[in-house]
Amino acid sequence: MHVFLETDRLTLRAFTNADAGHVRCVVDDPEVMRCINGGRPSSEGEVEGEMLPRFLHRWPCLGRPGFWAAEDRGSGAFLGWFVFRPEADDSCREIELGYRLVRAAWGRGLATEGSRALIDKGFSELGVERVTANTMTVNTRSRRVMEKSGLSFVRTFFEEWPDVIEGSERGDVEYALTRAEWEHRTSRS
Repeated sequence: MHVFLETDRLTLRAFTNADAGHVRCVVDDPEVMRCINGGRPSSEGEVEGEMLPRFLHRWPCLGRPGFWAAEDRGSGAFLGWFVFRPEADDSCREIELGYRLVRAAWGRGLATEGSRALIDKGFSELGVERVTANTMTVNTRSRRVMEKSGLSFVRTFFEEWPDVIEGSERGDVEYALTRAEWEHRTSRS
């Protein structure tokens, strides 16, 4: 098992094909998926045929995957995953941050803890210049995680999505943090 990083409560490790059942437990929970696809369960073969190959993909500029399985550091229980992947195949200057956790992990600060650790690693070790994150405007929980992780609101935008879901008429939001902003905050603490 390739451990990418550990925090006080989390282990972030590379996905394997054996994680299909774990992924399915997350994506088949309608509440977890409410702001992703309206709560629709995954289709037959979606996890194994689409999601896991994306999770296993190694980004050339990183030399590693951009999706990390999140486990409880104490019990080893699967909690979901974090995304920390380049916006473009050939450059790691701009990275997308994301997270999707099982409901049992909500409200415990785990998304913020994992996000902060990834941001710190990106800026201090991986040559990242800017971290971005997106969510639906109405997804206040995710927006709060972005803010607590140090990202600031950039804009509201509207795109065509395959699934029209409740709240999509209010658009999506982008948050971001630059290396300079991170260094300034780090030097003050």
